[in-house]
Amino acid sequence: MRRRRAAVAAGFCASFLLGSVLNVLFAPGSEPPRPGQSPGPSPDPGPGRRGGRGELARQIRARYEEVQRYSRGGPGPGAGRPERRRLMDLAPGGPGLQRPRPPRARPLPDGAPGWPPAPGPGSPGPGSSGPGPRLGCAALRNVSGAQYVGSGYTKAVYRVRLPGGVAVALKAVDFSGHDLGSCVREFGARRGCYRLAAHKLLKEMVLLERLRHPNVLQLYGYCYQDSEDIPDTLTTITELGAPVEMIQLLQTSWEDRFRFVLVDGELKVTDLDDARVEETPCTGSADCTLEFPARNFTLPCSAQGWCEAMNEKRNLYNAYRFFFTYLLPHSAPPSLRPLLDSIVNATGELTWGVDETLAQLEKVLHLYRSGQYLQNSTEASRAEYQHLPGSTIPQEDYRCWPSYHHGSCLLSVFNLAEAVDICESHAQCQAFVVTNQTTWTGRQLVFFKTGWSHVVPDPSKTAYVRASG
Repeated sequence: MRRRRAAVAAGFCASFLLGSVLNVLFAPGSEPPRPGQSPGPSPDPGPGRRGGRGELARQIRARYEEVQRYSRGGPGPGAGRPERRRLMDLAPGGPGLQRPRPPRARPLPDGAPGWPPAPGPGSPGPGSSGPGPRLGCAALRNVSGAQYVGSGYTKAVYRVRLPGGVAVALKAVDFSGHDLGSCVREFGARRGCYRLAAHKLLKEMVLLERLRHPNVLQLYGYCYQDSEDIPDTLTTITELGAPVEMIQLLQTSWEDRFRFVLVDGELKVTDLDDARVEETPCTGSADCTLEFPARNFTLPCSAQGWCEAMNEKRNLYNAYRFFFTYLLPHSAPPSLRPLLDSIVNATGELTWGVDETLAQLEKVLHLYRSGQYLQNSTEASRAEYQHLPGSTIPQEDYRCWPSYHHGSCLLSVFNLAEAVDICESHAQCQAFVVTNQTTWTGRQLVFFKTGWSHVVPDPSKTAYVRASG
């Protein structure tokens, strides 16, 4: 049950704050300055901008307080759990490794908090309890193969290889990005604007540390160091992921798409800097409008002055328009299509919430995993197949879609009867080989063949060849 829920819940991790995920994965912006490249001079403060420094300080304090809210409350959900893996030897006194230097608080005018902020309880850093991140500035001194990955509204992402050979992602504020650039144009204070943007990166760092889950990107560490004319710029070190590619997903089997398997069997939420737990405040339903390119929704404003379930509905509709529409019905078993269509329609109209959607996806999974989705064969006659235990057919492959192997026809089946039905539906199929390998739902993987002229022994497989006559 636990594995089943985790498998279905992975689909909802895809929709969790999907807008920010897509910003980084699908729409890289302008490339940030390379090492040694000047980001360009800051514009001089225009008329009236100096009077806006108080507003800049207010925004910095608001983001600082948001980071503190996420930092408080003791250790996060993953505290006390042993680390799944280590990147390299990080023991104290290890060769070439040292902790990041203690942050130095620098006050800002107009009452803004100092920078960089000291990590709070439960947040990542040298003083945090539990198995927190351990990589620091020293780990970045001899990296190799630096490669620009992309950038979004606030951050730029690089891929580098650490001295131990492991590839990681480095995230930093994009000096050429929209977030920093628009702030500098408004306030003319480059360092203050950097701190405003960097608090979003710090917030993401705190959340990655607290939300330890197989479907949330791992945080490995961070580093404060001077860069260009800005002191103590923040770089986070995280697990390296891969972009969500819709074409790649559509080429995989329906079973894997139902789980949304992408890389190493796990889908990862990557961007949390725009995450929020609080609902949107409101004085009326007019303040609770969800706007999307194709349509808008208006949600109720509660008596407490919050838009009801606005975060949930936004994430659910994004899941519908980016994933459910394309991935759920496409090449699904015919008997499951009506139920899948109802899920797509209900999420597209926001008539269901997350709980009901999850329950319906669980129902689909149960029908598929138990074999109840199989329709009784109405064919009057069916060919006979000879059973050859402990044998396989190494050649005579043909391609089919969607296959687990690009050079052959490798599909999953619930039982032997389904394997026979599949072979009967393929004009070129004359035999099939049942392996001892299973998918994440427990279904067996089967190779389908054009003939059986060359059968060889294999104790882990069983061949079935079409009887003549």
